[in-house]
Amino acid sequence: MTENDEKLLAEFEIRMRQLMYLCDMLKEENAQMKQELKQKETAIEALSLKLDALNAKYDNLKFAKSFSSADPEERMNAKKRLSKLVRDVDKCITMLKA
Repeated sequence: MTENDEKLLAEFEIRMRQLMYLCDMLKEENAQMKQELKQKETAIEALSLKLDALNAKYDNLKFAKSFSSADPEERMNAKKRLSKLVRDVDKCITMLKA
């Protein structure tokens, strides 16, 4: 092997080591990003559940407030909604008995 070939081989070996190092670094970064993604997805899911619960509470509060409202139309709507809920519950009870 000539001196030029040895230089090329040494340079190739150096470049190959650099490439392997970069590959290892990217694998490590990828694993870290996957872990962060899982954490963020878990946080999003928890926040989504919390949002749903808060929306349900808000709707219930709005419904309860409508009974004490000074607006007669709003009270009438609340009574209609309550009547519908009672009918739905009655239907469910009837289905359970059958």
